[in-house]
Amino acid sequence: MRVPLSWLREYVDLPGVGARELAERLIAAGLEVETVEELGADLTGPLVVGRVLAIEELTGFKKPIRYCQVDVGTANGSGDPQNIVCGATNFAVGDLVTVILPGGVLPGAKPGEHFEIGARKTYGRMSEGMICSERELGMGDDHGGILVLPRSAGAEPGDDAIELLGLRDHVLDIAITPDRGYTASIRGIAREAATAYGVPFHDPGVDDAGVPVDAGVSGPADGGDGYPAGIADPTACDRFVLREIRGLDPSAESPLWLRRRLQMCGMRAVSLAVDVTNYVMLELGQPLHAFDRARLTGPIVVRRAEPGERLETLDHVVRELHADDILITDESGPISMAGTMGGLRTEIGDDSTDMVIEAAHFSATGIARTARRHRLHSEASYRFERGVDRELPLRAAARAIGLLTELGGGEAVPAVTHAEVPVEPITITVPADHPGRVAGMVYDRDTVVRRLEEVGCQVAGAGVLTVTPPTWRPDLIDPNDLAEEVIRLEGYENIPARPPRSIAGRGLTASQRMRRRVGRALAGAGHVEVLNFPFVGESDADALQLPADDPRRHALRLANPLSEDEPLLRTTLLPGLLRTLARNVGRGLSDAALFEMGVVYRPRLNAPKPPRLPVDRGPTAEEIASVEAALPDQPLRVGVVLAGQREPAGWWGAGRPATWADAIEAARLVADEAGVELTVRADRHEPWHPGRCAALYAGEDLIGHAGELHPRVIQAYGLPERTCAMELELDRLDAAPTVRAPRVSAYPVAIQDVALVVDAAVPSAEVEAALRDGAGELLESIRLFDVYTGDQIGEGRRSLAYTLRFRAPDRTLTADETTAVRDAAVAEAARRTGAVLRGA
Repeated sequence: MRVPLSWLREYVDLPGVGARELAERLIAAGLEVETVEELGADLTGPLVVGRVLAIEELTGFKKPIRYCQVDVGTANGSGDPQNIVCGATNFAVGDLVTVILPGGVLPGAKPGEHFEIGARKTYGRMSEGMICSERELGMGDDHGGILVLPRSAGAEPGDDAIELLGLRDHVLDIAITPDRGYTASIRGIAREAATAYGVPFHDPGVDDAGVPVDAGVSGPADGGDGYPAGIADPTACDRFVLREIRGLDPSAESPLWLRRRLQMCGMRAVSLAVDVTNYVMLELGQPLHAFDRARLTGPIVVRRAEPGERLETLDHVVRELHADDILITDESGPISMAGTMGGLRTEIGDDSTDMVIEAAHFSATGIARTARRHRLHSEASYRFERGVDRELPLRAAARAIGLLTELGGGEAVPAVTHAEVPVEPITITVPADHPGRVAGMVYDRDTVVRRLEEVGCQVAGAGVLTVTPPTWRPDLIDPNDLAEEVIRLEGYENIPARPPRSIAGRGLTASQRMRRRVGRALAGAGHVEVLNFPFVGESDADALQLPADDPRRHALRLANPLSEDEPLLRTTLLPGLLRTLARNVGRGLSDAALFEMGVVYRPRLNAPKPPRLPVDRGPTAEEIASVEAALPDQPLRVGVVLAGQREPAGWWGAGRPATWADAIEAARLVADEAGVELTVRADRHEPWHPGRCAALYAGEDLIGHAGELHPRVIQAYGLPERTCAMELELDRLDAAPTVRAPRVSAYPVAIQDVALVVDAAVPSAEVEAALRDGAGELLESIRLFDVYTGDQIGEGRRSLAYTLRFRAPDRTLTADETTAVRDAAVAEAARRTGAVLRGA
């Protein structure tokens, strides 16, 4: 919602208050002021009104060029006509235009740019200034011709056009939250500003005497002059108002002040009838619609759509209507999608003289569903779905009729069509100390009552208050809503900050400690944590090369996804990680190591449908169990992706690219934090390369996979070659309840190197496991430092060289002990894998 400060000042007394100070006060009151725009900051005069005295058409050019004499009064210092060359043709002799004289500055196309005006020779004539269009003045995007001032503006040559057109102003751009629909209007923002400063508020919905603007008109039109109407579905609409105007001048134009206000609020001027309905909507917050009376047939009825009905809306789209759509109809059928967009058949035309103005109070949820169903979001639906004041239709219709008769002539029909479904007012019972208990501080009763009355509530009672919220606040339905109003007006900044105190003997759960340890370990190893949305598309399963029967293809579909391209809940962390990696690589970060911890969603086979639980009580244990039975499994996983250089090159030597071994090492880091030793075995599992994929086991439980991604997966996501990844399930790592520090021996280490020749098909992990088992407790660590293949060891064979470190906790090992332990390790490897010592 864009709010011009000049318009706001008409309804609230803000003497000496600047736009930025006001923005700070509104933010403190809970509104989201996003920007404060200073209009006309780049515009300096002299910018004056001019009257065209003569026009000479210049010939010999590819486009129309006119040499004009313009009376600018005494603004040029001499009183002589100003000679100006202009390429526009939409003005004539006698028209009033805006002229910027030499020395003035116009705003440029971009912020901070400006265009200085001077006297110069062009097209063979001396041009002394410029006749301006709306775009050149910063009033809009219209550059089709010169801005011609209406004679009704009462301007004379030489008058200051900056003040006349309201070119200098401040505009607050405010984001309207769904629960504060009343602030989608100048009236609502003015009410908040008046409360923030403690100054009087002048309601535009009432006159100077405080009487509603609809007072004095006749009552419901039962066979009178008012247009007949009714409500067929009370759940769709509870108030429907029609007002008529006849004999409107179709050539009447919107005055400059009205057009300028619409432009500052981000709306385009169209015609008098449309501009007035938009103006009243911005002013009061009540959407209106104007029908051409000559195109209506029979009584108007508000109802839901019937099977097979269609409507061509103002955007020239024929829409298939849904049974829940709220419609405005006459005897011919639907004529408008209520609160969303009007129908083309009853549209106001250039020759319309008799009009019916409609104002109503529609169901907020009904309008929201209609707008989303048809993907048809309008300024009207934006307000209706956030809640509109039920008392506004009569006042808004009267205000629109008054403006139309004042600006376009015609005669307002006195009678009013007013169909209404009685609605009981909401009352809320709340203890007077409830806001204080919510805020954690003391608010006395007088403060609570005063703040609630400032937002329009009627309050009665002493210790326990009975509160009737105002009609413009449909969001106030609960004691906590009232507490929020008191707290925000008293100031969130006044609530004391007290750090929470943990209860003795409690702390992080084992799962939370595990997550923190894993995160620290991966970050310490050079990985960067990312947090992705848990949404994926059907194309991700294809990009990962998953088989048709892979359970990861079976995903939950969201009923209302944020994006139609990603309507599913993820069953693996890899799509989000791979997209994040591709985004970073595309921005020049080719060396990356990313990780993410999060849940995946695995639907259960034959899971029951989740029940609809009542909201008037808490759920029973059986109901909770039924909900949990319908939920998908949500295991906690950790994923890693690596690309580019794992170790950069430099003066110290060559770098090293990330390989499948780094992905496996990341898995080992995670398992080490749980005190679990991983077993690594060769495997084939999408989306990994079939020859460079490792299955990760904790004991006999398969917990994940790691390795190099399949080239087709890399190509599908646009990743660097040889990209590697790891994913494992944290929930299946049984972390030790306590972390025990390792025993450190003070005795020296004994190091032995062995090179074993094995068949190429024997995994190095099996050889390492055999060496470890054969060496026994004296083995401190084992490391593979070389792999060799060549003619010296034969075809289909390879040499694996290991460094074995031995140490005893209570003595220095002798050479004979070290050799014996080494030989035992080699013997066990020979027995289990067929390994032989190289050179033996």
